[in-house]
Amino acid sequence: MVKTEKIKIQTRGNCDVVDITEQVKTAIRQSQIADGTAMLFNVGSTAGITTTEYEPGLVNHDIKAAFERIAPKNSRYEHEETWHDDNGHSHVRASVLGPSLTVPIVDGQLTLGTWQQIILVDFDTRPRTRTVICQIMGE
Repeated sequence: MVKTEKIKIQTRGNCDVVDITEQVKTAIRQSQIADGTAMLFNVGSTAGITTTEYEPGLVNHDIKAAFERIAPKNSRYEHEETWHDDNGHSHVRASVLGPSLTVPIVDGQLTLGTWQQIILVDFDTRPRTRTVICQIMGE
């Protein structure tokens, strides 16, 4: 069986880290799938999805600092020359993180570690309404 849900997320942009674990758990409960996988996919090219411990040091500083080292906001990007915008670094950062994540479901529960949450990181330069497709497959 396959169930698909769209999860809408309001973000602030600029490396905003949003915990979406509860929305995914709700989608799994509503799907009534006990064993399988939850595949999450961010629609768009300036945000990504991963897991982390959602704690202030990581969320408010460490993740942002790491991506600033990987793709600095104030560097020159050909994307910006082409499109005359300001989010070349956003596209690079999202490409590095990746748009999707798959998590096993066992006995109706995500198999996340004690300190592990699912996060969306919005790298764009402005607030956005993000759509994450949550496709739950199993039985």
